[in-house]
Amino acid sequence: MKKIGILFGQERTFPQAFIERVNSKDVDGIKAEPVRIDKVMQGEPTDYSVIIDRISQDVPFYRAFLKNAALTGTAVINNPFWWSADEKFFNNCLATKINVPVPKTVILPSRDLPTDTTDNSFSNLAYPLDWDGIFDYVGFPAYMKPFAGGGWKNVYKLNSMADFFDKHAETGQLVMLLQEEIVFEEYYRCYCIGGKHVRIMPYEPRNPHHLRYVAGFKPSPEKLKEMEVIVLRINKYLGYDFNTVELALRDGVPYAIDFCNPAPDADRNSVGEENFAWVVETAANYAIEKAQSYQEGKDSLTWGEYVRTSANKENLI
Repeated sequence: MKKIGILFGQERTFPQAFIERVNSKDVDGIKAEPVRIDKVMQGEPTDYSVIIDRISQDVPFYRAFLKNAALTGTAVINNPFWWSADEKFFNNCLATKINVPVPKTVILPSRDLPTDTTDNSFSNLAYPLDWDGIFDYVGFPAYMKPFAGGGWKNVYKLNSMADFFDKHAETGQLVMLLQEEIVFEEYYRCYCIGGKHVRIMPYEPRNPHHLRYVAGFKPSPEKLKEMEVIVLRINKYLGYDFNTVELALRDGVPYAIDFCNPAPDADRNSVGEENFAWVVETAANYAIEKAQSYQEGKDSLTWGEYVRTSANKENLI
């Protein structure tokens, strides 16, 4: 029996529907269930051929469990090694190299010293920073948000230098991004599953959370195809099996705003019935596909084009 597990936290609608959908397909030799952990021993395999991870970004114990599972052959969705290394500033940097439009963005050192450091720990950091150069590059209005994490936490809209310094003083030890505001006509949130299945959803981030998938616009067939190409290109290079990409259209140009969402919102109550049905069905089919190709002890992780290309360069030296 090849088991598909889903590891989750407080969410309920997607995990339950995913398990029910996989099992309702009655595929011979495949069963889905919630992951159960009673001990984690180094180098010992789990009972799961496939695990969909929805929570380890918030629980370090789970992340360690998943890395051990991946090392012993489980196909973990998403790759816990890459997810541990990835962050939003790197993603923006990569986007500039693969012809994906992104807002002008800079990364900032934390306002407060990290724990167990002193001023002497930052001998290589100029003080003050070239604030005039930074503000001239990004411009105002601008957005400031953490370089890692998500969920619209610690996100600020800034209208001036004074506003920036006032809000930056609240960020403590968080490392922040300062990012150009993209004043958009349309905005889309795009699921990408398995690096090949894309669903582009009109999304209005200015609405209350429960109404964000209610929008009064939709893309033309040509724009739909253009955005699909961008979504697939991003996920090809990052190597995510399950991700969302947020695209803001300014003057018709899709700008990738946020594309590091490896445990994206899939709650029936926020995404709506049609989107929910698509993500459940597509995730179930992809998990079954991964389980069917599972070979005991063989590396089953997905690695993005960026990592694979870099590794191949090393092999040529």
